Amino acid sequence: MDKKLAGLIGLFFVGFVVFVSLIVFSRPIAQLTRADNAVPSGSQSLMFAWPLKAKADGKEMVNVDVFIRSSANTPIANKQVVLQSSLGTVTAKNATSDKTGKATFSVTSNTAGSAQITAGIDSTKLEQSLTIAFE
Repeated sequence: MDKKLAGLIGLFFVGFVVFVSLIVFSRPIAQLTRADNAVPSGSQSLMFAWPLKAKADGKEMVNVDVFIRSSANTPIANKQVVLQSSLGTVTAKNATSDKTGKATFSVTSNTAGSAQITAGIDSTKLEQSLTIAFE
């Protein structure tokens, strides 16, 4: 048998084996080579508050929802979220995200003014912040 023909046959079989292994094992290989989606992203995570204006009577609450997302924009569950306010009181400074990545907080204030709200997950700080007006 000619050396060139043997080389072509060998190359064909190697290519065939690679092709079949990619088809058969595509999911497990892709899962092994993907980046970890459980790492929170400060830029993809979101924070919402309602209402943005409240009475400064210490009773009227502003609900703040923080949605923890990975860099692939998928929700991350069971992450400890810390909320901080420059004015007023956060009812629970720590909350754990649920299966949708949501952690819920409430903010009240006895003092009129603007409260700057920030949040963090582990060592990651959310890039987004909120301003709530207490009147």
